[in-house]
Amino acid sequence: MEPAQSLTSAGVLIVAGKGGVGKTTVTAALAVAASRAGLRVLIVDVEGRDSMPAAFGVDPLTYEERALVEAAADHAGVHARTVTPDDALLDYLDERGLQRLSKRLVSTGLLDVISTAIPGIRDILVLGKVKQIERSGVFDLVIVDAPAAGHAITFLQSASGLLDAVSVGPINAQAREVQQLLTDADRCRVVLVTIPEETPVNELVETAYQLEDRVGVALGPVVVNGVHPELPGLLVDPEVAATEAGVALVAGEAEALREAAAFRLARTAIQQEQLDRLAEELPLPQLRLPDLFTSTLGRAEVDVLASALSEQLDRLDGRAAS
Repeated sequence: MEPAQSLTSAGVLIVAGKGGVGKTTVTAALAVAASRAGLRVLIVDVEGRDSMPAAFGVDPLTYEERALVEAAADHAGVHARTVTPDDALLDYLDERGLQRLSKRLVSTGLLDVISTAIPGIRDILVLGKVKQIERSGVFDLVIVDAPAAGHAITFLQSASGLLDAVSVGPINAQAREVQQLLTDADRCRVVLVTIPEETPVNELVETAYQLEDRVGVALGPVVVNGVHPELPGLLVDPEVAATEAGVALVAGEAEALREAAAFRLARTAIQQEQLDRLAEELPLPQLRLPDLFTSTLGRAEVDVLASALSEQLDRLDGRAAS
């Protein structure tokens, strides 16, 4: 595995990971970090999640592009849209002057039949639209908030599957162009997201090797979300610390502080064990995002995570250049 020298040098980033690890959060943070660096960014949501628009305080996304961060002196701008198989197919037909056919497909229900008749066709429709957006050059970076890890493999493998099944015609041509995009490290990379826990790390490692072996995509650095930062002074006894600070502790407070410190130290040790194991089993750089200890994600939280990503990406690029 060859780590990407610069995460945002490719035109397309596909963000994937096990459900619940903060994949959409990482997508939002990557987009803001790239916008700050002067790249015009488009986020493509393939599953219509509510969390992305909520993070930027906008209405739910649609197939039409919408600004999440307006272009300004310190931002090149972030836009977003959904891309579903049905919308992508209708768009494909409309662009070829087949508006009447597309309307008939919708009114008769044949659209669902067509979309499900050929295995992989729904995914290739979405990826074909992503390829079209990338080729248009309107945006410097397209970030795809991909399906969860299990579906991500079949999602990205759809092109090679269709190439095996369909030897000629427009479907073959579309699949071939998508496959060229996915396997070109200068155009596309996959960013895998996890949290520092055993099961998500196991799944990420397995997904990484399957993607390389079965799809042939280039992998960027791994993003580890929800990392608890180290706290200094946890090994100091609370009573000693209170005496040195001239603070009086109430009854039971010292014991409660000892238990809290022991819990945090144990949690940090478990976390570090998983980070070390991930580094050993998957030789890719790690970008670690702090746990913000909040159940809600807003623009302020996205900005904090974007800053953390930017700092670490700058260090990676600096090491690559030296």
